[in-house]
Amino acid sequence: MSFKKSILRKSIFTLSLLLLSISLGSAYVPKLKIALIKYSGGGDWYANPTSLPNLADFCNKQLGTNISTDIPTVEVGSKEIVNYPFVHITGHGNIVFSAEEAENLRNYLVAGGFLHISDNYGMDPFIRPQMKKVFPNLDFIELPFSHPIYHQKYNFKKGLPKIHEHNDKIPQGFGIIYQGRLVCFYDYECDLGDGWEDADVHNDSKQKRIEALQMGANMISYVFTLKED
Repeated sequence: MSFKKSILRKSIFTLSLLLLSISLGSAYVPKLKIALIKYSGGGDWYANPTSLPNLADFCNKQLGTNISTDIPTVEVGSKEIVNYPFVHITGHGNIVFSAEEAENLRNYLVAGGFLHISDNYGMDPFIRPQMKKVFPNLDFIELPFSHPIYHQKYNFKKGLPKIHEHNDKIPQGFGIIYQGRLVCFYDYECDLGDGWEDADVHNDSKQKRIEALQMGANMISYVFTLKED
């Protein structure tokens, strides 16, 4: 079976189970899995170890999803990436994709996968050229505040919330759109991943953590329920 057919079959099956469970009000459905991307180059891909488990737990409680809180790590070049409809990249420093890894990530995204990139401060000059390897003919574009990703269960009229100050710049949400579909969402000068961490890690206020988790839940809702309006 080809890579594309494999991921499409997995994604359609997983999504069908999720939608069926929601429509029937059933709590019995195989757990969905989201994953953390491991990459080369020396950057700390492993930053924010509590963020994704907390996001999964929040979504399960607030959205009624059934996402495993046991978060696996998947290498960017691994064919196993097809098992995870939603993958997350974070870190502060250098990131390097080989040609094979870039092709693998592109195949995954083109076939239906979704990538969330969270700038953990200092990531921007490294991730942009690597994503150019993935989509040489596409650029990050800033998403308008009207984009559906900001208006799922939670309404963010002004786009991304500001979680950490960093350079005191406004937070921006960038996307890569392939054939009309948002395949990658990049939060810049926002740091959603830090906001998802345990409360005692960064000592963020309760309000900031809630805002970060709600925006994360919007992403999960957008990806898994295909709610476009």
